[in-house]
Amino acid sequence: MQCLRKLVLSLFLFASLSACNENQQAEQKPQQPPPMPVEVITVKQENIPIWLEYTGKTEATRRIEVRARIGGRLEQVTFNEGDVVEQGQILFVIEKDSYEAALAKAKATLQKNKASLALAKADVARYKPLVAEGLAPRATLEQYIARQGELEAIIIGDEAAIRDARLNLDYTEVVAPVTGRISRKLVDVGNIVGYGETTLLTTIIVDNPIYSYFNPTEEEFQIMRQYRDKDSMDARVRVPDTMAQIVNRPHFTGHVDFTDNKVDPMTGTITMRAIIDNPEHFLLEGTFVYTEIFLTGKSSFITIPPEVVFDDQLGSYVYTVGEQNTATKTYIERGHDNRYMLVVQKGLDEGTRVIINGLARLQEGIRVEPDDVTDTKSVLAVFKEKGMIPK
Repeated sequence: MQCLRKLVLSLFLFASLSACNENQQAEQKPQQPPPMPVEVITVKQENIPIWLEYTGKTEATRRIEVRARIGGRLEQVTFNEGDVVEQGQILFVIEKDSYEAALAKAKATLQKNKASLALAKADVARYKPLVAEGLAPRATLEQYIARQGELEAIIIGDEAAIRDARLNLDYTEVVAPVTGRISRKLVDVGNIVGYGETTLLTTIIVDNPIYSYFNPTEEEFQIMRQYRDKDSMDARVRVPDTMAQIVNRPHFTGHVDFTDNKVDPMTGTITMRAIIDNPEHFLLEGTFVYTEIFLTGKSSFITIPPEVVFDDQLGSYVYTVGEQNTATKTYIERGHDNRYMLVVQKGLDEGTRVIINGLARLQEGIRVEPDDVTDTKSVLAVFKEKGMIPK
């Protein structure tokens, strides 16, 4: 009987230990991780505006050299260096004394000769009836008539001399020939200018509008000629945003207005130019810029953001949402790309959901929780946000 009790007790202890071991194994079994939240865009074939991007530099549409047109001592500089000056604004003043005296002398000479002309006319009027009655010689009358004609010619010269003297006096005030941004003064007050040369005093540039020069290859130029929507292609210019948190500059818009007539044999490129509106003078001459040229909006493509594409030994790929919401590596064939989009030639069908964030943590096969953001983060949505859908 005692042996039977020991046997029952042993069986009970064995069963209890087995149950505890099973419970511990169940507790130690790893749990399935929750799905990773990701943003996705649903791709489709649609008309996308095609922009070609080039690097270039800005250049003023006009560059004016301001020179002294008469000689004298520079007395005043009346502008702030680097300011925008208006057409007709006085910039420099050259001493006026000698030119005021020259104008006064010319006016006095005119008055003197007018008085002489009046006397000559009176002599002619007095001698005409005397000659007619034979009381005075005709030669004397002819001399008075000749003197009258001579004085009339002299007076014409006097009037021209007055205009010249007045013009020289006006030149003592050097004015801005155009509205634009002025450089620094090149001559200090007190220096003699204009004697024997037209002294350069400063320069003015016109930077509204402003030019942006860029250089496509000959092949790219032929693509533009073949596929552009209009002869005067739309253009956008932006400055590299390395200090975007400090300097917030908008895009600048304009159109292509010049194409050179030859290919540079050294580079195989063609010089082209866009004329860009710059009403606030934010774009300065010589600035390194990106020039974007609108080609066409009539072609249909499947496009994705370029930053979602990776490369390995097998080619280019993206992560898509597969069956049961798992991340799937999908290989694609690249087409045209730029800063904002990449055209997919092959590999993606309409309706495919492409993952666009959390890519550094993604692995093929892990479960994801997709959030569709096509309306706000697709290529077309980005183009609309940045104003890159031409009207």
